[in-house]
Amino acid sequence: MMRGRSDGAQKKRLWTFVGIGAVLVVFLYMYFGSKSGGESALEYGSRSLRKLGSSYLGGDDNSDLSSGQEEKFGLEDGDGGIVPKSFPVCDDRHSELIPCLDRHLIYQMRLKLDLSLMEHYERHCPLPERRFNCLIPPPPGYKVPIKWPRSRDEVWKLNIPHTHLANEKSDQNWMVVKGEKIIFPGGGTHFHYGADKYIALIANMLNFTNNNLNDEGRIRTVFDVGCGVASFGGYLLSSDIIAMSLAPNDVHQNQIQFALERGIPAYLGVLGTKRLPYPSRMKRI
Repeated sequence: MMRGRSDGAQKKRLWTFVGIGAVLVVFLYMYFGSKSGGESALEYGSRSLRKLGSSYLGGDDNSDLSSGQEEKFGLEDGDGGIVPKSFPVCDDRHSELIPCLDRHLIYQMRLKLDLSLMEHYERHCPLPERRFNCLIPPPPGYKVPIKWPRSRDEVWKLNIPHTHLANEKSDQNWMVVKGEKIIFPGGGTHFHYGADKYIALIANMLNFTNNNLNDEGRIRTVFDVGCGVASFGGYLLSSDIIAMSLAPNDVHQNQIQFALERGIPAYLGVLGTKRLPYPSRMKRI
């Protein structure tokens, strides 16, 4: 019995020494680290963050950040330390601005693009001095977006002031302008009876249980290239499948705006000269 109590006391003293040693190491690191660099850990972290922001916005990676370049990142030194600094708001003409996707600027840059591969629809970033460093303003009359799941079927027209697609595809029921809203009946080029019926038809063709396309959880994600207004991805959510929808900003305007306003994951781009970052031999639906 005496031996058991002795072993317990030794273990307790050992853990005490370990704890004290760890605290001492951390203190020495913080003390000498701040002394050797001439700044505290907080100051060093803030300086590194400002450097990262300056580099991202086109600054010189090797520049001395003490010369005032931190203003580019939206931070400035105040009496109490680092305080946020507001970015300016872009001109109203830039409410439709998409970074690195300004076709007029692309032509001015005189890039040799392969038009047959739609390369002019891909992203091409301008030189740093021609990039914008301001907040994109909302369109006039912008309203708080309608929440999911209602947003799958309707959005505010003022939030996405593009109705060209509704006129051109009126016979396919992609979208319908109705008063202050844009309604999405769930139609599309291939969805003559609605996206939900199309999804059930695919599941039936593949002989999935209960015409459910997720195949009892075996199919969880879908990549929808050329998604239009993303009704396919919107209706897949009820089958416990998440779709990443992708479409270009072309003659039908920015269709991805409709998808995002509806609450459907989406990405803007054209796969003309770029290869998909996925392995081959994947299932295609």
